[in-house]
Amino acid sequence: MAELMNVTVGRLLEEVARKQPSHEAVVYPDRGLRYTYQQFDDLCRQVAKGFMKLGVERGEHVAIWSTNMPEWLTSQFATGKMGAVLVTVNTNYRTAELEYLLKQSDSTTIVLMDEFRGASYTEMLYEIIPELKTAEPGKLQSKKLPYLKNVVFLGDERKPGMYTWADLLEMGDQVTDAELNERMSSLEPDDVINMQYTSGTTGFPKGVMLTHNNLVNNAINIAECMNLTADDRMCIPVPFFHCFGCVLGTMACVTVGATMIPVQEFDPKQVLQAVQDEKCTALHGVPTMFIAELNDKEFEKYNLSSLRTGIMAGSNCPIEVMKAVIERMGASEITIAYGQTESSPVITQTRVNDSLERRVETVGRALPNVEVKIVEPGTEKEVPRGVQGELCTRGYHVMKGYYKNPDATSAAISEDGWLHTGDLAVMDKEGYCRITGRLKDMIIRGGENVYPREIEEFLYQHPKVLDVQVVGVPDPKFGEEVSAWIVLKEGESATSDEIRNYCKGKISRHKIPRYIEFVSEYPMTASGKIQKFKLREIAMGRFNLTESAEV
Repeated sequence: MAELMNVTVGRLLEEVARKQPSHEAVVYPDRGLRYTYQQFDDLCRQVAKGFMKLGVERGEHVAIWSTNMPEWLTSQFATGKMGAVLVTVNTNYRTAELEYLLKQSDSTTIVLMDEFRGASYTEMLYEIIPELKTAEPGKLQSKKLPYLKNVVFLGDERKPGMYTWADLLEMGDQVTDAELNERMSSLEPDDVINMQYTSGTTGFPKGVMLTHNNLVNNAINIAECMNLTADDRMCIPVPFFHCFGCVLGTMACVTVGATMIPVQEFDPKQVLQAVQDEKCTALHGVPTMFIAELNDKEFEKYNLSSLRTGIMAGSNCPIEVMKAVIERMGASEITIAYGQTESSPVITQTRVNDSLERRVETVGRALPNVEVKIVEPGTEKEVPRGVQGELCTRGYHVMKGYYKNPDATSAAISEDGWLHTGDLAVMDKEGYCRITGRLKDMIIRGGENVYPREIEEFLYQHPKVLDVQVVGVPDPKFGEEVSAWIVLKEGESATSDEIRNYCKGKISRHKIPRYIEFVSEYPMTASGKIQKFKLREIAMGRFNLTESAEV
């Protein structure tokens, strides 16, 4: 088994820049922006010194609220050099969520863009902190957020109480290279360097504390599973604020010295254009992104012949979508990864030489140096191979814990270090896992266990169905009933009876959805996870259901 690396994020980038200084590191095709590894490392050093001049100490929390802008990427590695903890903020957040995160995380600094999708981030911040409008930059005093001192605005415009990014770069001149080197030498690979708030598909978001070692080693293993090398060029349209963007994407590239080609805000045409123009060999995405790319009206005009690999993850990967990515996009070595933020994030991954069946029917096997076991839900008792249970994992990749939340940490991680994922899975004799559902997603109808994933995979085969989500809803007679939320292919129409008739005789009667709704989209988190609990809430109102069903 490969030895684990014991290196900080900042040192990792420095070593790659030393080995291949003139190799392209970062390309933003739409901005005409290109950095070699040496240029990118130099820029990250400058920003790291800027943060030090702001007074940010090792271990302090720096929040960043932005789409995949170049400054996000630079901040990721700059904080990795000077030892601040980068707190990633979901781009969909609004005032209450932002206030909660800034307060709970004790962030002393926030870096933010102006606006996204018509929502002004700066106005929201002024709403939460009215004192910011009259504060001198760097000297904010807020009753609500006593820790917050610095606000850095990603734009040229002068905003009351805020520094600009140009100010931060300029401040870097006032800190010497020797001072930065000293700071870098004081860091430990086991320090927390990244804090991500779980995307909140259930309950209040919790701050997941991840270390240099968590992220670097997970990224090394991910790159290895994809056979990623310095010759690869990866298109990254998934959000940086999520592990998919900043670990499976940027960090995996840096571990091997590959070229990062981010897309600032997902748009299928921009992704296809970037892959064609920059000859990308790798492409990441959640299934909904790949569906949008494959269904783009002009899909056939793009030359995607350079594509070889990539990762599909983030939510269930429909078999038909996987086949289309391999056959129509040419990504013959695309892999499936499974994990969660608490495991930095990848636990299992398919390998490029796995059969198509393996890649469409499983989420792969454990990464190197990672243990996986399937246990009887609610216990630590391992079940035999082929039997369904909760997937648990142990190893270097498990988070340090939830920030200021020891109860939630001990509920998630057992005394001997096993992280309970809350996902139901089956492991075969070779160690390949199939995710069969969430513990919370499981529908119990009249005493029968119904797994939404099974019904979803079946309905995907219907020629008119583009996407489908299955959710349990309360029922006075059976305890729960099955509801299916279907997105039809463009130009198609269907009825509930048509879908039900398609199911008859093919799946058990108790699995046939009682409620069928046709929708154009699903409620989602910014990272592309479908919020099933919201579908359930919508169903309650639409079908006039109550939670007081007798079980």
